[in-house]
Amino acid sequence: MVDFIERFANRDFLIALLAAISAAAVVFTFGSSLIGRSEMKTRIRRVALEREKLRAQEMSRLRGAEQERGSIRRGAETKDYMRNIVERFSLRKAFQDENTVDKLATAGYRGQGHLTTYLFMRFAAPFGVLTIAAVYLLFVLPGDRPLYLNLAYAIGAGIVGSYLPPLMLKNRTQKRQQSIRRAWPDCLDLMLLCVESGMSIEHAFKRVAKEIGDQSPELAEEITLTTAELSFLDDRSRGFENLGKRTGLDGVRSVMTALIQADKYGTSVGQALRVMAEEGREARMMAAETKAAALPPKLTVPLILFFLPVLFIVIMAPAMITVFSGSVTG
Repeated sequence: MVDFIERFANRDFLIALLAAISAAAVVFTFGSSLIGRSEMKTRIRRVALEREKLRAQEMSRLRGAEQERGSIRRGAETKDYMRNIVERFSLRKAFQDENTVDKLATAGYRGQGHLTTYLFMRFAAPFGVLTIAAVYLLFVLPGDRPLYLNLAYAIGAGIVGSYLPPLMLKNRTQKRQQSIRRAWPDCLDLMLLCVESGMSIEHAFKRVAKEIGDQSPELAEEITLTTAELSFLDDRSRGFENLGKRTGLDGVRSVMTALIQADKYGTSVGQALRVMAEEGREARMMAAETKAAALPPKLTVPLILFFLPVLFIVIMAPAMITVFSGSVTG
């Protein structure tokens, strides 16, 4: 204990420790900024491709031709072997239902490429986890267990692995919705300012998407896509409905419903946005108060486990050092 305290009291050790912490903070800061830039570029490229697809579909509709859903590729390219496996084993009938496409869109994955990749992952994940678990249990760590028990454990791991793609999709959806939910009240305030300044709803969406991108790239992506839909779809209400469906948030759906009613009955869009903006600010304030009220119980366990022992050590260490030094001297 004395050597431990003396080491922390050494000036050279403290300088080296602080230098290491500073270097790690610098590396983390620059690394996070580079990752954020790459994700922003990917999202902008995805939105641009989505806009081009909507343009192509609208031109085909005006010419009386049939819309080609897969004419423009979006997002990540699907491998040929994934597409072949999905078609050969009819994975669409096995894993796809009427909500699969909506779930992928809520998580930010749109297009046939992402759908094919998701269906392939649902098919391949159990076999991959089963193979890894079997190799580990049979060759790396066989132990004294019989062969059938190791195989049973591997099959159980494969069954658990079948739930990995839906869990990963759900986790992605929750993170995306959390980012949109945090930035939505500010988005409504900016939209209200743009509308009251004389902008149309399309120009307001375009301006807000540009301004809100630093705070929430996910929300900027969705608003940009809605701007493209409002420009090319024959029914404006479809664009508003699609935004509420893609985000999966009740607050966004309520605002889109108000905009649809205002556009349908000719009422004031600014008044509807003002009411919704006030409700959004109140909801955010209530959420902050709820988190603040739940903070003291959450801090009780860390306080007992980490803060109090350190406090006792700081208070009692000088007296213990004095007592042990006196006993050694005596």
